Amino acid sequence: MITVTTVETKEELKQVFSIREQVFVIEQKVAPDEEYDEYEDESTHFIAKEDDGAPCGTARWRFTDKGIKLERFAVLKSARGKGVGKALVGAVLENIYQHPEAKGKKLYLHAQLKAVDLYEGFGFEKVGEQFEECNIMHYQMELESAS
Repeated sequence: MITVTTVETKEELKQVFSIREQVFVIEQKVAPDEEYDEYEDESTHFIAKEDDGAPCGTARWRFTDKGIKLERFAVLKSARGKGVGKALVGAVLENIYQHPEAKGKKLYLHAQLKAVDLYEGFGFEKVGEQFEECNIMHYQMELESAS
């Protein structure tokens, strides 16, 4: 079973950055300066762990001037196909819905093409045309207002 929790310690945050390094920087060839940004401290980070406690996935969300942005969803290659992505999206949405300031705000994300179906399963809809970000094709996807 996959467990997803908010990141509470510096050690967990190091694990998050390690997962993102492996998935985005090494596997997907995203430039490190594109991967890590000025929003790390203000974001709510999540870590997914397998039964044995091994970290296997991560995500974060933050408030923006456009609403609430969900981002940096990453699952280690060895853990793909085990429901980690689904567990992460569910946990992130549940956490957002617990914040009174989130009520009425639009939720949005930039979905890599291979993840569009995952987000559609939670009610997100594609908005606009495909676009390139960090040499990877994406769609902007939105979910109207956190309830």
